[in-house]
Formats: sequence, structure tokens, C-alpha cells
Amino acid sequence: MQPYQIKQRKIIHIDMDAFFASVEQRDNPDLRGKPLIVGGDPDGRGVVAAASYEARHYGIHSAMSCYEARKRCAQAVFVRPRFVVYREVSQQIRDLMLGLTPLVEPLSLDEAYLDVTGVDTYRGSATLMAEALRAEIKAQTGLTASAGVSFNKMLAKIASDLNKPDGIAVITPDMAADFISALPIGKFHGIGKATAAKMTTLNIHNGADLRAADPDMLVREFGKRGAFYARIAHGDDPREVTPEREHKSVGCETTFATDLHHHADILRELHIQNKEAFHDLGKHKLRASCITIKIKFNDFTQLTRSKTLSRPFYTIDDTHYWLDHLLTQVTLDRPVRLVGVTFSHFEQERRLRQLALWPELG
Repeated sequence: MQPYQIKQRKIIHIDMDAFFASVEQRDNPDLRGKPLIVGGDPDGRGVVAAASYEARHYGIHSAMSCYEARKRCAQAVFVRPRFVVYREVSQQIRDLMLGLTPLVEPLSLDEAYLDVTGVDTYRGSATLMAEALRAEIKAQTGLTASAGVSFNKMLAKIASDLNKPDGIAVITPDMAADFISALPIGKFHGIGKATAAKMTTLNIHNGADLRAADPDMLVREFGKRGAFYARIAHGDDPREVTPEREHKSVGCETTFATDLHHHADILRELHIQNKEAFHDLGKHKLRASCITIKIKFNDFTQLTRSKTLSRPFYTIDDTHYWLDHLLTQVTLDRPVRLVGVTFSHFEQERRLRQLALWPELG
């Protein structure tokens, strides 16, 4: 395999710094400089959705239980997430990105890839474009972003994490071989903790070890992913920036500070999550024909109930009957700690318009 002899592109990866927590600290000056946790509650219920850098100093990170976060930092401040606000800010940032290039691939509310190959602003320099975009984001939103610039998505994403927060890193083709060789195996995008642990048992500790590994052995040990690992060891990531990402499902769920015991309360909360999820469907110009409710009990067991129709749900009122009906299929014999609603089996807006089935929204 000839390393780095791939089509040269200019890819920027933008990653907002502690996005949810930074929005909260921006909007509430009293929270600035404090270890802030977004999500869950100080009694330990739920999980951390985001942690400020002050909280990360204590080893707190997203997806950690709030119980563990409280143990690590007794003075941490907990706030409930405001997803409507985060979406609005995310869209504001997205619009700034689209002002630079139409090739923007969102990964989540707080990060995205941009392909600026052929963009001639800033003398065609992807580094200058990234710096200008970071400055514009700061001026328009008051928030900081970190950026990675390279010739493929993998290296751009890794680079964006090198100088966080509020930093930028560039990995050029000339730098790539040495950079990848020294990169710890757990730092490769696409190699998780379990895979990294297994690789260490195979004496693969960094990029140089991965490059030297027999590709056939990698396939034997890791299946189809093994071929991918062999390619990225040589800096070969041909994935394109794709503006339209396929949605498999859209949903919302919430964990309660206090368990719910009564049918009416659980149904009310399901309707709240349903409203949020249905709003997201409209935002993504999707119509779904399958609705699923999720119930998690206080013993952490959970179940789902689904209904698939022969046509999409056109209005939120169409979903209300099925929320009620699906909940009647659940035996509520234990306190409930979480409920959620998910939509799936999508039809895209374009197809619906072609069929003249999309009603005008009033």
C-alpha cells in the first residue's frame, strides 16, 4: 500500500468546546468558572450530557452517571439541558459554515465536517478558512470552537482535539506519516476502548505498530473493520463529506428526578417527549410511519412498544391515540424512572411532495 498517495482534499472538522455547558455559562454569568454539569440532577439520577472544562478537571465526562460525577466533585453545579436553545445555536453555527461551503456534514449539534476543496476564499487556505470561521462563530455566538484541518476526515477529526479548547491544529500530507506513527492506538477515530484494549494484547500500541501489522491478521481478529484499520494506519480515509446524512430514527427521552408511579403522570411525560421528537421530525423534513415508546423502571429493566402504520404520521395529533394505546400494553407494576418516544421508518419530504401528500403547515 502506498501511503498518503490519495486524492488531496481540504477538510475542516469543527468541534464546539463543551457546547451545552458553554451555552449555559454564556447565558448565566453566575455559572462561569464553576464545575458545571448539564443533565441529570445532584441526587445522582440520570447521566451527564455535558461537562464544563472546570468539571472535566475532576475527570467528569459525558455519559458518566451523575452519581459518579457528584462523588468526584461535590461542589459541581447541575442544570437541566435546554435542547431547544442548543438547537437554535447549532443552526446559527451551521449557517455560518454554509456561508463558506455547501459541503457541510453535521455529526451532532456541536460538530461537523466541511469540505473546502476548491474554495478560493482566503487564498484557498483551509487553515485561514478555519481560523476565520472560528472567529466568526465567537463573534456571532460568544462561544469558542476548536478546528482540525487535514486532507481527510479521520485526520481532521483527530486534529480538532489536539489543541482544545479554542485551538486549531493542522496535519499536512508531509506530516501525516510521523504523526500517525506516534499516535496512541486509542486516539484513532473509529477505534474504541474495547478494540484498543484488544489491540494492545496483540502488541499494537500506536500507529507504527498498526501499520506494521499483517492486514490478514487484522481481518481475522476484527472482521471487516480490520481492513479499515489497515487503511487508516496509512492515512487512507477516502470517505467524502456528505451534506445529507441518513436518519434511521428520531427520538427524545428523559430521566426523572423522582420516579413516577401513576399512569396519568407517565402518559403526560410521554406526550412531552413526543412533542419534542415530532418537532425534530419537522426540522429534518421527515415523516415517520413507526412510533415507539420506551419505558425504563426503577430496577433499570426496560421495554418498548411500537406501532407501524401504512402511511406516515402527518400531524402530531395523529400520534396521540397511539401513545395512549401503546402505554395500555405496558404493565405499570413498578415505579418508572425514564420514558422516551422514537420515530422511524421515514419518507423524505421530496417524495411526499411528489405524491402531493405534504399538507401545508399552518
